[in-house]
Order: sequence, then structure tokens, then C-alpha cells
Amino acid sequence: MIDRKYIGREMAPLTVDVERGQLLFFAKATGQTDPIYIDEAAARAAGYRALPAPPTFLFSLDLKRPDPFALYDEMGVDLNRVLHGEQAFRYGAPICAGDVITLRSKIVDIYDKKGGALEFIVTDCSATNQNGEDVGGMTRSAVVRT
Repeated sequence: MIDRKYIGREMAPLTVDVERGQLLFFAKATGQTDPIYIDEAAARAAGYRALPAPPTFLFSLDLKRPDPFALYDEMGVDLNRVLHGEQAFRYGAPICAGDVITLRSKIVDIYDKKGGALEFIVTDCSATNQNGEDVGGMTRSAVVRT
């Protein structure tokens, strides 16, 4: 059983530069067809200061941690038994190429179902840009098969 003492545990903040090339790659990988995600002129015409990040881009930034699964290791969770549960996004100010985003993540809940056969680790991540503006966040659940 995963120790509930990890509820409230915060990971070290992560600061990441948002690069134009990485936005273009993500837009292509996720099948974005709106020109604002691939054409700088279209983005500016739509009121953005640079190419904006497509929806769900924040998740890819959080994976830039040196070891994105280090906390699971510390908790004694076998990554071979982990499934992606669910994910929800919150949106704030646009994330654009050239921004510097700081992510702050913490475990907000750990619980079990099916008599302990499934354990859930719920993580919340908030993000701000270089100006201290809230650019959104996400909540995600990992399911651990025991």
C-alpha cells in the first residue's frame, strides 16, 4: 500500500523555456490544423504575441523534469504497474513561444479502490509565466495495480 504520508508532498519547481520549434512539433504531433499554431503571422493576427501553445501542451513541459518519475520511485511504486488514469486541464493566460514557465506540482490525494487492488495517486500542477501570470494547470491520476 502506498504510504499516505506523501499526500501534500511538493516536487521541486521546474522552470522551462518554451521554444518555437517544440510548439511546432507538438502542434504537428497532435494534429492541430488551426494556423495560429503553425504560422507566426496568423498567431499575431489572432492577437497572440508569438505562436501559442496548443491545448494539453503543459503536460509535455512537466515531462522535462530530469527524472519525471523519481517521486514514484521514492514511494516504492513499480512503474511497470502504473497506468494513466485521467487528466484534466485548466487554462489561464496563453503560453507562447519565448515564455519561461514555472511548474509547481504536488500530490493532492492517494486512495484505493477494489479492496486495495487499485491505488490512485492524484497530482496537481500549476504553472506561471515569467511575469507571474497564471497560465493554467492540470490534475492527473496515475493508477497503480497492486
